Amino acid sequence: MASDVDTAPLVGRADIVTTVRSALLDDVAQGHTAAVFLTGESGVGKTRLLREVSARLRDGGALVLTGSCLDIGDASPLHPLLQALRRFDAELTGSHARTSSAVRSLLQMFADETAGPDGAGALLERVSRGLHLIAEGRPLVLVLDDLQWVDRSTRQLLLYLLAGLGDLQLSVLAAVRAESLQGAHPLRRVLTELRRLRTVRVLDLAPLDRAGTDQLAAAVVGRPLTPEAAELVWQRSGGNPFVVEELARDLRDGRDGLSDTLREIFLARVDALPQPAHAVVHAVAAGVEPVEHWLLARVTRLPEDELIEAVRAAVAHRLLVGADEGYRLRHRLVAEVLEHELLPAERAALHRRYAEALTSAPAELHQARLAHHWRLAGEPARALPAAMAAAREAERLHGWAEAHRHWSVALQLAGSPGVGPLDVDRVTLLEHAAEAAHHCGEHARALALLEELADADRPACALHIRRARYLAAAGRSAPAEAEYQRALRAPDCTPRERATAAAHLAELLLHLGRYADAGRRAREALELSAAVEGSTSEVVLASAALGFSEAYLEDPDAGLAVMRRALETAERSGRPEDVACAYLHLAELLTGPLNVLEEGVVVARRGAERVAELGLGRTYETRLLAIATNGLFRVGQWAEAEKVVAAALRHRPSGADAVELLLARCRLSVGYGDIEAADRDLDAVATVLAGGGARHVIPLLTLRAGLAMWQGRHDLARQAVQRGLTESRSDDVGILAALVWHGLRAEAEAHASRTIAVDETAVRRLREVADRVARKSEHAARPVRDVVDGFLALCAAEVSRLDGSDPELWARSVTEWDRRHHPYPAAYSRLRQAEALLARRSRSATAAKLLRQAYQVAQGLGAVPLTSEIRTLAGRARVSLEERSVAGAPATGPGGDELGALTAREREVLAAVAEGLTNREIGQRLFISERTIGVHVSHIFDKLQVRTRVQASAIFLRNRAG
Repeated sequence: MASDVDTAPLVGRADIVTTVRSALLDDVAQGHTAAVFLTGESGVGKTRLLREVSARLRDGGALVLTGSCLDIGDASPLHPLLQALRRFDAELTGSHARTSSAVRSLLQMFADETAGPDGAGALLERVSRGLHLIAEGRPLVLVLDDLQWVDRSTRQLLLYLLAGLGDLQLSVLAAVRAESLQGAHPLRRVLTELRRLRTVRVLDLAPLDRAGTDQLAAAVVGRPLTPEAAELVWQRSGGNPFVVEELARDLRDGRDGLSDTLREIFLARVDALPQPAHAVVHAVAAGVEPVEHWLLARVTRLPEDELIEAVRAAVAHRLLVGADEGYRLRHRLVAEVLEHELLPAERAALHRRYAEALTSAPAELHQARLAHHWRLAGEPARALPAAMAAAREAERLHGWAEAHRHWSVALQLAGSPGVGPLDVDRVTLLEHAAEAAHHCGEHARALALLEELADADRPACALHIRRARYLAAAGRSAPAEAEYQRALRAPDCTPRERATAAAHLAELLLHLGRYADAGRRAREALELSAAVEGSTSEVVLASAALGFSEAYLEDPDAGLAVMRRALETAERSGRPEDVACAYLHLAELLTGPLNVLEEGVVVARRGAERVAELGLGRTYETRLLAIATNGLFRVGQWAEAEKVVAAALRHRPSGADAVELLLARCRLSVGYGDIEAADRDLDAVATVLAGGGARHVIPLLTLRAGLAMWQGRHDLARQAVQRGLTESRSDDVGILAALVWHGLRAEAEAHASRTIAVDETAVRRLREVADRVARKSEHAARPVRDVVDGFLALCAAEVSRLDGSDPELWARSVTEWDRRHHPYPAAYSRLRQAEALLARRSRSATAAKLLRQAYQVAQGLGAVPLTSEIRTLAGRARVSLEERSVAGAPATGPGGDELGALTAREREVLAAVAEGLTNREIGQRLFISERTIGVHVSHIFDKLQVRTRVQASAIFLRNRAG
């Protein structure tokens, strides 16, 4: 079952192609025979693999004859061989007269006597002699497709030749449809006999794994699929390449539903089953997988022996998969196809049998499955309590995505005919559904459900608090703050609600960077909580905010102690959001203002693992991984940071969670010089940040300015910085100092490039802000002042570029960033110090040393734009950036390792290049953009001093072999 035209790449089969080629060509002794029989279900790619291996064998000098068997029994003896000979004869040219004569002689022999007067033995001997003449001493490979339909004469020929009776070096490559080899099929006996020969191998071709499925679908569609689409293709196809291609074409062409081609193929396979097996497949298709054996027996009502035989037949036909936990469909498409083959009454009856069987076996009761079957049986009143029970069970296990789904089902059921108003309180269902949506990251859905609650007779204060929490999670900070203020002013606000509102408001102010305000609200929340019994969550939130505020503004040690106690309290309470919040603020403080990067990354990753256990993977885990990414970026572990952010993005975060992660990824893209990817992330963040605060907006604009400078758009960089200076207030002098540096750098770059005039007013304003930042930082904790001092050193040095760059100021900046172990700004400062020394025509040896140091760091990070600037300056100054042991040879690492100069990520990319993958395929494997892969490949070429992928691959393979 192959596509008519193989437009999609051969995915996930590289190893088996190599194995088959070696078995048929390299591992066969002169004058011996060998065979490989490929088995597998329809559409798994057997025919495509035959074509690929045939091409490899021809390239290796073999003579390849290809033919296919026909589904007409023994009516056409030796048909595949005849077909192969005719195809081969048609391909021969005038220069192959001798070979053509031998082919036509053999074809004439078939025409004269297919059976032959001397019996089958004589025929087989003549065929063998004829093939020997055609081969002319070359290895001969007979490739046969659809061998399950092989005729008796061809079966005899295979046995004769592979037994070594033909005095011919022959290899056979054949594909067999596994589901056809049932019962007493004659080919089963032939394969059994052939397996005894040492040179015969039978290989089962398995479906693609998830990565291969995603790669193939993306190749057909022409772009990576969305996570939802990729998951759907995987679930429906089961990794079958033919099905993957069909589904992907439908996606590409915008077709909905199931194609007629797929529908007819699967219907034909089901119709070929014996009647009991047919009933079994229908039953499993209607069930919730895996379907246990006892449950299937009750639903099908078949006797045990008959049921086992029916299941065995369905498994043999590759429609079912059996395991200890129960039965599954090999392809979920079977369920879609069969859904339309039953009458509505038949489908309802099947689901009723499932529900009754589950109800009668309480030890096996699964509320979610029970709700599913009662609902599809047309019994909403019986499905509703099961759906609610399933939702509560999911909440108990912190499965918030599942809980949201079950509460949504319960809401639908509550409005169904036959469900009375007294059966359930719809307001309660709305509250539960909204809270579950909030916890699993569906913030827009949570807000929409809350709007329905607004019409209900509920306390105003509680509603304000809920709406504020959901708005904050969606990234809409300004309206969230206003809602908390309304809650605190509401006349019906209870002491507990007042404590809750104050604690959450303190946390929000912390996220906005207003640390002094956050500290005041946190103290207020702690005072209110002291008068309320059981207010653990409020204490945790307020303590985390207070600790952060104190650590930033006053005493780092005291603030850290408060935050660690908050984490201990949260862990004792066990409430997921409390634990997550405590980890989040502790990791933020360590990796941010306090600059304890290594410990902060460890805390962030440990917290991410912990909150994932608590069911908050899509929300708090992604935020913690974003913090880890930022910490890794600052210490120069960019390749590791890239892996972390890619892993986090698989959760498909939304709202503020997505903002944190996209900003983290954008920092990497700006550093790498991946302008397109960075621009796309910044646009996405700007869209989400409607109503966002300075904490996110200022980093966004800082990145926008940095990106614009790498593009040579100093006017755009200036605009971004000026806008950032007018944003809402923040106590975070660190992010403001970084913004000011980018503004002064933009003016210095404009001066150096002479593309636009320096804006003296902007320079004056930026210097005033820098002075204000310096004064404000004097009141901050020592670690905060240290970070700010590093940026202020950069600011002073950038100002000096406007009237003759001062190398001493750049040397001070180098010292500041080296002391804090931030390699990127330190490398940038070395570049500028060298530039200043060379401009003054002094200490050229020192400048050369600085350039080499900066180049080594930039190369190790993968910072392409910075590397390019260093290389440009070194070229003008005639400075050699790399020591070479042999003229023209690339520098090697310790022990002569030619790959020693590559980063960990570059090694991964080079390994994939050596496999022959394209940039798009590598990007899909490593979960990064195709453009970023192109940047890495260029960087690899530069470090290895090569010009082609083949040369780079040769170096990789040589070092791996060594």
